[in-house]
Amino acid sequence: MDATTPLPLRGVRVLDAATLFAGPGAATLLGDFGADVIKIEHPTGDPARHHGVQVHGESLWWKLVGRNKRTVTLDLSRTEGQKICRALVRDADVLVENFRPGTFERWGLGYEQLARINPKLVMLRVSGFGRVGPMRHRAGFGTLAEAMSGFAHCTGTPDGPPTLPPFGLADGAAAVMSAYATMVALHARGTTGRGQVVDTALIEPILHLLGPQISAYQQLGVVQQRSGNRSVNNAPRNIYRCRDGRWLAVSTSAQSIAERVMRLVGSPHLIEEPWFASGSGRAEHVEELDAVVGGWIAARDADEVIAAFDKAEAAVAPVYSAADIVADPQFAALGTVVHVDDPELGPLAMQSVPARLSGTPGQVRWAGRPLGADNDEVLGELGIGAEQRTELRRKGVI
Repeated sequence: MDATTPLPLRGVRVLDAATLFAGPGAATLLGDFGADVIKIEHPTGDPARHHGVQVHGESLWWKLVGRNKRTVTLDLSRTEGQKICRALVRDADVLVENFRPGTFERWGLGYEQLARINPKLVMLRVSGFGRVGPMRHRAGFGTLAEAMSGFAHCTGTPDGPPTLPPFGLADGAAAVMSAYATMVALHARGTTGRGQVVDTALIEPILHLLGPQISAYQQLGVVQQRSGNRSVNNAPRNIYRCRDGRWLAVSTSAQSIAERVMRLVGSPHLIEEPWFASGSGRAEHVEELDAVVGGWIAARDADEVIAAFDKAEAAVAPVYSAADIVADPQFAALGTVVHVDDPELGPLAMQSVPARLSGTPGQVRWAGRPLGADNDEVLGELGIGAEQRTELRRKGVI
């Protein structure tokens, strides 16, 4: 891709007035494909700017979630800030917000109010628990969604406690779902000529990822329990340690793969067992299968195991850290890691756009920018002159 390659969402303007990760993450995905994303932050800054690992006082989380966005400061609780927001909405396609339900209405920025200004506006509203129901006014974060969705209940070892992920899984799932739903709303606008509200509750996208657990409970009264790295649907499926101390993941979701693994590890007789013919049957004999596969792997170094699995056309992969990812030739071939020339940190490595379009690919054009870096440019586009901007700064509006 070069500077002349068209970005598919060029001409789409997104106002990102959300904080932290789920709403802003959706805006980031739109920005990756060329949308003009204007990040609206309180003059004190998005909390994401102070989250996680920092280098020279700069949050690497912010550099990632703030990429491809122009950043302006605006106190939306102030009358002057609300007036500027309405001016921005006039030419916007999407507005993203994740304040507690009712907050934007209290500020005169609810959907019905903004739709009178711009009937084509798509408003993405992300909240912990949705905009209806008894919990709608509660503060919600990804951790709570990971707990309520059932994820924590079925994650961890059988004799251990429910386990939360060490990263923002619920936020990430909500970001992807929200970006998708926003694009659906923009597509529908081409037919109806009108925008609409996209309502994402953090507790729902991650629940969707968990598969048919609700159906299994309704039909069979079955509640999935914790099984560690094993699967309740097939076996062998686990993390196994090699002779050299490295860990490998093995999956046998397909029957043919399971049979190949048994032949590889020297136990073809197990294939003839009646229970081996289905994933559920193999899962019921997981101890026997894990002993065979785990024992074979434990007697060999990782490179030998990977080569043998590859020759047998069976499924195996190493357990990677970030250090392994940046050195891996497969990730290199995909272009998974890109280096962005950041004015504050220099060459900055981060994940690239998470999907490749053959004709109109996305692009990481810049990392998260300093607070209010684009105030003059964006407010100037609204006709707000230098003297007025100075006065707005003095009053704390920007």
